[in-house]
Amino acid sequence: MSAAKEPISRRERPAKPALTRRWIVDTAVQIMREEGLEKVTMRRLAKELDTGPASLYVYVANTAELHAAVLDALLGEVDLTVGEAGRGWRDQLVAVLTSYTLVLFAYPQLARSALVSRPSGENYLNLVERVLDLLSRSGAPREQVAWGVDNLLQYATATAAEHGTQEGSPASREEWNALARAVHDVDEATHPTIKALLPDLLTGSADARLSWGFDVLINGITGTPLPPAAA
Repeated sequence: MSAAKEPISRRERPAKPALTRRWIVDTAVQIMREEGLEKVTMRRLAKELDTGPASLYVYVANTAELHAAVLDALLGEVDLTVGEAGRGWRDQLVAVLTSYTLVLFAYPQLARSALVSRPSGENYLNLVERVLDLLSRSGAPREQVAWGVDNLLQYATATAAEHGTQEGSPASREEWNALARAVHDVDEATHPTIKALLPDLLTGSADARLSWGFDVLINGITGTPLPPAAA
């Protein structure tokens, strides 16, 4: 007959480290990198941290806030100083916005999430501060600069959500080829403008189109006054 196991006193067990918001967010980022954003749930996070889901709500109100915190953590990868050497404010602004877009390209699920839930952490505020500072150097009225930052970041986020998702889809190239064939094969009698604008409709690299889109927005922001009621 084997001897009964001696119970281990709770006093002798190693104490678990205290939960912190930073530890929770860092763990959520790790899960997202390894398994995808859809796996970043309160239940999955609690299991990884060896605690109960209820304990997490002391630090994070809900999954949407958690995803926003994960996005803010990743925004630390945005290069806010890119393009500083010997370049004007516009080139620097496009370079920063491009860096932001490329960070989101790597995490298309997070880019889609960012379209509906905006972070409010330090990295996001640093990004907004940098964009506002560079846009202010255009000489545009302050109210146009204040409104313009939303347009620039929304365009970057939407572009990352769209193209990042397409890049990760095995059917993406096939879908693009089908669209190109459909556009080239249109009947000039029914779609004369499409026919007239070929091949320009389908030319240009993704990088060139992204930079051009930023320039279009910047020109519009700096040259378009706010509506009279808002000014």
